[in-house]
Amino acid sequence: MSDTVRLDVWLDVACLFKTRSEAKRACEGGKVDVNGEHAKPHRVIREGDRIRIGRPFGRHQDIIVRIVLDQHVKKVEARVLFDDVTPKPTAEEIEMRRMERVYRAAAQASGTPDRRRRREIRRAKGKI
Repeated sequence: MSDTVRLDVWLDVACLFKTRSEAKRACEGGKVDVNGEHAKPHRVIREGDRIRIGRPFGRHQDIIVRIVLDQHVKKVEARVLFDDVTPKPTAEEIEMRRMERVYRAAAQASGTPDRRRRREIRRAKGKI
């Protein structure tokens, strides 16, 4: 066990991303900050570092590194590697997320018609 390890490797070992390449892409895309600074995948991580990960739909996950490992462990054991200090969402944020889900579902439902619906539209317009 070393006292330092690459950021993308640690994010994978800690099960914060499914694969190391996914963690690497997130770092390269500016989605991961270490101690308030944008971090590249090869950045060295130490105990006590504070990591902020950008998640979908404007959410963030804040964690503090407790144990540095470069070998994979079970997912249950990986939860011990960090402390999740992400603040709980407020009631307004929860309601806003619920409204976004409803809006996205409605927008997707009224999206591009499938083959059957296109045929119905053509028949209604009198083109067939």
